[in-house]
Amino acid sequence: MANDDREREMRFSLWGWGLFVACALFFIASSLQSHNLLSLIGSIIFLVACFVFLYPLVKRNGRDQGK
Repeated sequence: MANDDREREMRFSLWGWGLFVACALFFIASSLQSHNLLSLIGSIIFLVACFVFLYPLVKRNGRDQGK
């Protein structure tokens, strides 16, 4: 039971971070369209931060799949 809850929580976390990545990509596209350099820099930093938070989740999920 606890394993099912852990998998469900992991799935929700990955979906949530995936949505954040999608938002970051839209922010980047919007800043490119409006030629706003400050927004572009902020959006790229936001995208990188999303990947930094995603990395341990994906790494842990891959390690759990191997068991």
